[in-house]
Amino acid sequence: MIFSMSGKPCGLVLSIWLAVCSVAIPITLCLTISPAHALSEIKREDLPAPVTPPANDDMSPPGNAVPMPDQPGTTPPATSQPAPSDEPGQKEPEGPANDGGMASPHADPDAPLPEVVYDLGKLPEPVRRMHDLMVEACKSGDIEKLRPLIGTGDAMTQLSLSEIDGDPIAFLKGLAGDTEGQEILAIMEEVLNAGFVHVDVGTPQELYVWPYFFALPLDKLDARQRVELFKIVTAGDYNDMKQFGAYIFYRVGITPAGEWTFFVAGD
Repeated sequence: MIFSMSGKPCGLVLSIWLAVCSVAIPITLCLTISPAHALSEIKREDLPAPVTPPANDDMSPPGNAVPMPDQPGTTPPATSQPAPSDEPGQKEPEGPANDGGMASPHADPDAPLPEVVYDLGKLPEPVRRMHDLMVEACKSGDIEKLRPLIGTGDAMTQLSLSEIDGDPIAFLKGLAGDTEGQEILAIMEEVLNAGFVHVDVGTPQELYVWPYFFALPLDKLDARQRVELFKIVTAGDYNDMKQFGAYIFYRVGITPAGEWTFFVAGD
């Protein structure tokens, strides 16, 4: 059936078409908006968990990791030390043995006891003169008076079992308990007032030595001789020296030519 443009049927069609369009447009808009609305409604726990970095915050590749410095107050691990070499050339050199030379005690327990002499008149004149000069210097209280008797160079008196550095008079003062060295002068005088022995007779080492305990084993001293020893040392010193086996306190040696050879103590 054909309707005219001015008739009612034609207006009805137009109304229907407009109604259809008004319904279609909202549906289309809803379909367009619905995905975004759905995404906003997704629960948070449904999202993938975020990646947690390592605890030490080390983001460098495993092969290039740099060790962290030790914390303050911690002790670094001990480093291994190389074992000492057993090669002979690597060993610590030993110091030369010092036997004191002619100043070492001559107390041989198997040898006959030497004669103990008190009479200074039996000394050769050069020896007696040196002895008297030393006693005179000791009694003066001035240790400088020993300087010309000590000598110099190779002929200098031995004042220690080891080498000394510097001035010999200063060295002697350093041995004393006082600053002027008068204690050493007192010891030297007591030593020179004791009896003496004549040792190594007829050899290049021939000497006159004070006190005579230098050449006598301590266990062979009689009561009178021990009293004379205690004028020079204490009973405690005596007991210590018995363990060593010889008199090792100060002693004086003078050659037959009158050269003052040594004034030393020790072993």
